[in-house]
Amino acid sequence: MNTNDHIQNPGTFQGTERELTSMTRELDELHNDVGMPAMWQGVERMVEGLRSGASKNASSRRTFLMGAGATLAGGAALIGAGLPSMAGAATRPTKSSSASALAFPPANLKGDLVVAAVAASLENLAVFAYTAGLGAATAGKLGTVPPAVATFATTARAQHSQHAAAWNAVLRANGKAKVTVTNPTLTPVVQGDFAKVTDITGLAKLALTLETIAAETYQVETSKLMSKAAIELSASIEPVEMQHIAILYYVLGMYPGAQTASGMTLAFSATNQAV
Repeated sequence: MNTNDHIQNPGTFQGTERELTSMTRELDELHNDVGMPAMWQGVERMVEGLRSGASKNASSRRTFLMGAGATLAGGAALIGAGLPSMAGAATRPTKSSSASALAFPPANLKGDLVVAAVAASLENLAVFAYTAGLGAATAGKLGTVPPAVATFATTARAQHSQHAAAWNAVLRANGKAKVTVTNPTLTPVVQGDFAKVTDITGLAKLALTLETIAAETYQVETSKLMSKAAIELSASIEPVEMQHIAILYYVLGMYPGAQTASGMTLAFSATNQAV
């Protein structure tokens, strides 16, 4: 079968590779040209706002940007190394994960920094899930995986890593530890769901759930953030998660927009799955 023809077999990719490749390219171009500059500008303004009046923690613009760059590079290195720390978090017994959830977010975080920690943990979980999915696909555990699907997963994973790096840059610039674990509350759930994935459809549904939780959480938390800079940072990331959602709906052969479980389209995104 030509890879540009629609594939309608259950458990397989329901679109065309040509269209998915085009969507992924546009997603990445928009992210690099618009999303990333807005995100790092939001990080810088958030750090400056949180640090106003705290001279002992003050740093120059150059020092901040160097630190942010190091955080982003660290996220890229984590992907290249196969995310050993995240894999450990996601394979702990449920009891241990629940105990960890009781101490998360860390008690020493207040205000907008709490949101930064939770957001980073969600982004870490998305990175782990996409990495696990790509690993399963490479090992032949998901049947035939079209190259365009793998490219989208790789692209989405990189973007989630950059989002986590942005939130961690805010935490580090304020003297707080980076969040390197996956969200403790959701990790055992994702662990259990991923164990049941046997094909592209199952993996896309799991990814869709994670992206939806992230997007809805950003939508809810953005309204609770105290500083304008924090709102700008959160608002620069949520649209990217929504783009991931739209593309995943396409992969599943569904209308690419907010909808109910039955497929009924919604005028506005829901928030019932927010963390």
